[in-house]
Amino acid sequence: MPKLPFESMDRSLVIKKEYVSSGKFGKRPEERTTEESLKFGMINLDKPAGPTSHQVSGFVKDILHLDKAGHSGTLDPAVTGVLPIGLQNATRIMQSLLTAGKEYVGLMHIHADISEEKIMDSIKKFQGKLMQMPPVKSAVKRELREREVYYVEVISIDGRDVLFRIGCQAGTYIRKWCHDFGKFIGESAHMVELRRTKSGPFTEENITTLQNLTDAYHYYRKENDETRLKKILMTPEFAVSHLRKIYVMDTTVNSLCSGAYLKVPGVVKLEKDIEKEDFVAVFTLKDELILVGRSLMGTSEIMEKDKGIVVKTEQVFMDRGIYPAMEKSE
Repeated sequence: MPKLPFESMDRSLVIKKEYVSSGKFGKRPEERTTEESLKFGMINLDKPAGPTSHQVSGFVKDILHLDKAGHSGTLDPAVTGVLPIGLQNATRIMQSLLTAGKEYVGLMHIHADISEEKIMDSIKKFQGKLMQMPPVKSAVKRELREREVYYVEVISIDGRDVLFRIGCQAGTYIRKWCHDFGKFIGESAHMVELRRTKSGPFTEENITTLQNLTDAYHYYRKENDETRLKKILMTPEFAVSHLRKIYVMDTTVNSLCSGAYLKVPGVVKLEKDIEKEDFVAVFTLKDELILVGRSLMGTSEIMEKDKGIVVKTEQVFMDRGIYPAMEKSE
């Protein structure tokens, strides 16, 4: 099975310094209560055909009796599949998911009889970096832009219908890809059906439906059984698992929560292949997400230097005061 770029990354860690986190503060993500997860959690929803992505987010908000719920990566009403939804304070993390790679399974109809050999050969050529004009009805400015198609796998061909799997850069329009493919082979083509199967780390393996969510919440509130709901609720930490990671000292956490940039002395360990300008996630040693930001140094430079700014903060997710500023680790 082909993979999105982040799925093939080497996630090996290198140690900058020896340091042990204190057990006096913080909490591992899996130790959060169900109520805490409802305030700062995620759901991977199987969007049905018909409603808009915004409407589906509203359904989730109403089912769980929340004030806020927001989705990442809008799907057209007719499109189904993976729709990550952030709950309450986790709605802010949706922005970090927007740039994650996506995968779809689609059905394309070609308006002429084309040999299977030509279809297969043409699809091999019609991937990589392509120029694409967003469709008339789109959420972005309509101008030619480059998008990368990581892979296209033909699942089956039935006459003029082609069932395919495509992995692509965020912001790639599959309906337009089908149209442009038709032009590429000298004919015309259009997308018949589409289902999103991956949005960053969210896949069909960890998906749920609106009905399952409704049932799980009923058992939680009416019968005090949280088993079903806990299986559905996902952590914000999981939502950024497509990003490179840096881990910091306990005594660095509170200043980062106040908006400070991460500097070299606060780094304990990090992934070995971070490059300058990478979008990265910064964690506590208990695997709690603190912030996401832009790396100003690569791994080798961080390991060599004793001072300097490592990460320019863009979004902070952890509240101040969870980790005392000057508390000593035990």
